[in-house]
Amino acid sequence: METRNWLLQKRTAAKMTQEEVAVQAEIQRPYYTQIESGVRNPSVKVAKKIASILNFEWILFFESNCSDKRHSRSVNSA
Repeated sequence: METRNWLLQKRTAAKMTQEEVAVQAEIQRPYYTQIESGVRNPSVKVAKKIASILNFEWILFFESNCSDKRHSRSVNSA
């Protein structure tokens, strides 16, 4: 289980709470928390919703060989 620090950074940069992202993505906050903490992977549908809300490419959720450093670059450049 790897925490998705890049997702946390993206959410905090957007000045949103986990609850706010979850509501907009039409998911429960505990599910979003599990996604952000790396406990669960989102479905493609949910990944696309979260990515749209936080303005990044949804495929970042599924790139297994990418480090947080690479994700951070993607997050910072979006």
